Amino acid sequence: MVRPRSVALCIVLSIVTCGIYGLYWIACLNDDINEVTANSGTSGLMVVLFSFITCGIYFIYWGYKMGDILDRNRIQYKVPTGSLSIVFLLLNLFGLGIVSLALMQNEVNHYSPTV
Repeated sequence: MVRPRSVALCIVLSIVTCGIYGLYWIACLNDDINEVTANSGTSGLMVVLFSFITCGIYFIYWGYKMGDILDRNRIQYKVPTGSLSIVFLLLNLFGLGIVSLALMQNEVNHYSPTV
């Protein structure tokens, strides 16, 4: 079950831990998106590993791919779509990956049951 996460807390923890929590956040976020969208994509651990191996290039691609998956999920729920894939791609290209993670988490929180 996907549980909503506080976007502000995730950002603060990522900064305070010098990015270590950010890696955990990426893995959890990937798994949550896969669960919410019923997508059987790459596991969160593999995303982090591929990002390390490719020196961050895979993270840029992953942001684009997650935006596309979330846009298709919006269509399924009849919610107006945007260009999330392009937004996440540009944010990741310009070094603002934490902003794209925050936007992804916000999107996932909309589909998560509230506790």
